[in-house]
Amino acid sequence: MPSIQQLPAHVADRIAAGEVVERPASVVKELVENSIDAGASAVAVELRRGGMGLIRVTDNGCGIAPEELPTAFLRHATSKLRKPEDLGSIGTLGFRGEALAAISAVSRVEIRTRRREDPMGAVLRLEGGAPGAVEESGAPEGTAILVRDLFFNTPARLKFMKKDSAETAAAAGLMQHLALSHPEVSFKFIKDGAEALHTPGDGRLDSAIYAALGRDFARSLIPVKGGGDGVAVSGFVTRPLQGRGSRGMQVFFVNGRFIKSQLLTAALEEGYRNQIMKGRFPGCVLAVEMPAEAVDVNVHPAKTVVKFAREKAVFDAVYYTVLDCLAERGGPVPAPPPAEAGKTANPRGDFFQSMDARTYREREAKPAARKAEGSPSPPAWNTERGGPRLSDSVPPPKSWAPAPPEERTPERREAGPPPGLGRPAEKRPPARERPFVPAIPQMGAELPGQKTLERPREAPWRVAGEVLRTYIVCESEDGCVFLIDKHAAHERINFDRMKAALEPPMRQALLTPAAVELGREDASLLLENLPLLEEFGFSCEDFGGGSVLVREVPADMDAADVTAVLEEIAGKLRSGRSAEERREGLLHTMACKAAIKGGWKSSPEELRALVEKVQSGEVKYCPHGRPVAVRLTKYELEKMFKRA
Repeated sequence: MPSIQQLPAHVADRIAAGEVVERPASVVKELVENSIDAGASAVAVELRRGGMGLIRVTDNGCGIAPEELPTAFLRHATSKLRKPEDLGSIGTLGFRGEALAAISAVSRVEIRTRRREDPMGAVLRLEGGAPGAVEESGAPEGTAILVRDLFFNTPARLKFMKKDSAETAAAAGLMQHLALSHPEVSFKFIKDGAEALHTPGDGRLDSAIYAALGRDFARSLIPVKGGGDGVAVSGFVTRPLQGRGSRGMQVFFVNGRFIKSQLLTAALEEGYRNQIMKGRFPGCVLAVEMPAEAVDVNVHPAKTVVKFAREKAVFDAVYYTVLDCLAERGGPVPAPPPAEAGKTANPRGDFFQSMDARTYREREAKPAARKAEGSPSPPAWNTERGGPRLSDSVPPPKSWAPAPPEERTPERREAGPPPGLGRPAEKRPPARERPFVPAIPQMGAELPGQKTLERPREAPWRVAGEVLRTYIVCESEDGCVFLIDKHAAHERINFDRMKAALEPPMRQALLTPAAVELGREDASLLLENLPLLEEFGFSCEDFGGGSVLVREVPADMDAADVTAVLEEIAGKLRSGRSAEERREGLLHTMACKAAIKGGWKSSPEELRALVEKVQSGEVKYCPHGRPVAVRLTKYELEKMFKRA
C-alpha cells in the first residue's frame, strides 16, 4: 500500500480551483460578485474568444489597499467573515475567500486598483498562482481585473471547453441573472468588442427585465408582491395565456443571490395549476427575502444551491403570492351569464332560433288552428329580403317519381340559307358508328378503354368511431375492441418518416419573417446549431438582443407554433449529450408538432389510415415510449358489465 503524504501546494491549488472555476462563466461570476460586495454602482465585463482569451471586469467599488493585494490571492483570505458566528448569517455574495486564489492558479491575472482616499493606485500580476511584486500605478477609483489564457497550465481542462459562442452564451446568461438580482447596479457586457447588454441601474426591476430579457417578455409580465411568516416575495410573473415552451425564463433570487431551486419552481407552477395550457411553463423573475440565518448558502461550491430552514414557509409564500396575483389580475376572463332560452338574440330572426318546449308547442298550435278554420297559414319564416319563400306557399310533391318524358323538339338545322337559294347543298360525311355501351354493364365485362380493378380485400377490423375527438374505437374480427390514441399514432408515423428520410423536408417561406425572442443563452445555442436546424427545415439568422429571425419553417408545421417549437428545441439542445441524442430530440419535437392534436376533428379517411398502421403492427409506441393502443377483449368487456 502506498504511503500517505500531503499534496504539494501547487497540486492542491489546481484541484481546489476545479471546484470553483469550471468555465469562463465561473470566473465572471466570482469576479462580478466581488464587485457587487465592494459596493460598486457600475460594473463592466468584457470577453474575448468566449473568455478563453481575455476576461476583464471593471468596477467603481471601494478598491483594495496596496498592502493587502498579495493577501487577497491567498486561499481562505476574505474580508467578509471575522468570527465563527458570521457563518450563520451570511449577507454577502462571496465569503469563502477562494475565488481569487482559484482563478489565479489556472490563468495569468493582472489586478489594478485604487481606493478613494489613495492618491495613487497599485498593480499586481500573477501567473499560475505565483504573485509578483506590487507596483505603484495610476488607476481610476475601483478595481479592474484582467484574466488571460485560462487553463493554460491545465491542458486536461481545455478538452472540456465548448465553442467560443457557447462559452459566451453561458457568460451572457450569467450577466442577465446578475443584472436582474441587482437592478440598482448598472451592468455592461461586451463580447468581442460589441456591446451585448447594458442596464440602466436605476433600481427598478422592470427596467432591468426590459434591458436583460427583452421587450416582448417584459410586456407579458404582471407584478406580484406578498409573503408571510417572515418570507417576502416580490417580482413579476407571466400571464397564464403567455406561457413559455420551457422553464428557461424562470429566474429566482434569495436575498439577492441567483439560485436554482426545485422547491421554488414547484411552488410557482402549483400556483398556475388549471390556469395554464398543458405543456407550457410560466416565466418569472421572483425575489425572495428572508432572514439570513433562515437560509444556508454554503452547501455548494458555486453557491447556486441553497437550503431553507423552513421549506414549507417558503413554498407557501411563493405559492399564495402567485395564486392571489393571478386571481386578481392574470386569471381567465369570466364567461358571461347564459341568456334565457326565450330571449336568445337572433339577428336574422329566420333560423337557428332558440326557445323552450312550451313556446314551441304554442307556436306550432297556431297554424293548426288556422287550418282547421279554413284560413291560409302564413309562412313559417321569411328570407332576408322579407318575402315568403317559394317552398312555404307550394307544398313539396308527395312522390319523387320522375316526370313523364316530354315531346322531343325537332332537330335544329345549321344557320344559313336553304339549299338551292344561295349555294348548292353540301353532302355531309356519313357519321361513324359508335360502340354500343349498355346502361348497366354485365358483371365481368370491361368498358371500352377501361380495365376492371380487383375489389380490395376487406380489412379484418372495423372503425366504429371516435370518442372525445382523441381516441379511435376499432373492432377486430376476433371480438376485441381497441382504443387508439390518434395523436400518439400520428406522432410515431411522423417520427419514423423523418428519421428514415434521406432528403431535408420541404419548407414554407414565411410571408413576414418571425422574430422569436428566446433570451441570449437560448438564442446563442440555436445559432450555434444552425446546420442542424437547416437539416430540419428551418432557416434562421441572428437578429440581435437574444432574438432569432426565422424566414422558413417545415412545410408540415403550423407557422404559429414557431416560437414554441424553437423554445423546445433550445431545451433539447441544452440537455442533449451527444450529436445523435440532440438530433433525436429534435425529431421528437418536430414529429409532435406536426401530428394531429387531441381534440381536432378528423375525417374518416384519416382515422382509417391511422388504424391501418396500428393494426398492421407498424406502430406500437409513440416516440416517447407511451402505448399507442389499448386492447380490450370481449371477456374483459363482459366482465365489466357482470356478464362473465
